[in-house]
Amino acid sequence: MTAKPAIDEEAAYYQAVEEYFVSRRGDPLFLSNADWHLVRKWRQAGTPLRVVLRGIRDALDSHAVGWSRRRPVRSLSYCAGEVEAARQRWERALALGGEEGTSAAAALRGFVADLERARGLGPRGRQEAALIARDLRERADGGRLQEITAWLAAREESLLSAIGDDLGEGGRRELAAEVDGALEAYRTRMPPRILDQLRRESLARRLLERHGVPRLSLFHLDPGEGLSE
Repeated sequence: MTAKPAIDEEAAYYQAVEEYFVSRRGDPLFLSNADWHLVRKWRQAGTPLRVVLRGIRDALDSHAVGWSRRRPVRSLSYCAGEVEAARQRWERALALGGEEGTSAAAALRGFVADLERARGLGPRGRQEAALIARDLRERADGGRLQEITAWLAAREESLLSAIGDDLGEGGRRELAAEVDGALEAYRTRMPPRILDQLRRESLARRLLERHGVPRLSLFHLDPGEGLSE
């Protein structure tokens, strides 16, 4: 019996949103192209998966007891307002600082440690990692969340470029083929633009993971309440 290929970690975000929305909606229809673009918007904005699912839950719970409950929810866009509200609560919690390890400042200090113990970096990657770690130390205790998020994205791009240069053309082709294989199942299900973004995200994650470095993003932090049914 052939084992199923592992789900790509970036693709898992999109798949989890689809499965949760479809199961809560109680309708076998899958996401439309417009829905996929909305999920892409949430992912590009760095909205954590649990925050998205919490917003979907809140929207569909409200629908279930509202005047329009007999009318089915056809589009994920119905949940967009509640997802945005959940995101704003998450950002406030990060800015204020929650439990140990869930504040933005704690995350930045964690990135410093990750970069300093990165393994197997080439010369350009080592130099870029050291520069980012130095700058992160200065930013760890200050700055608006939106500014930090944009700054992290730019620094990650610089690090990825340096690592890619060290890897060389052959290594980059090999990694791209690995990603394309992992995403093959999504080619007929997602619009090309969404799949292209997913491919770039997956390449970035895999390049960094080779060296024990996480994505330089706050989207995995969730200091709020857990998702509950």
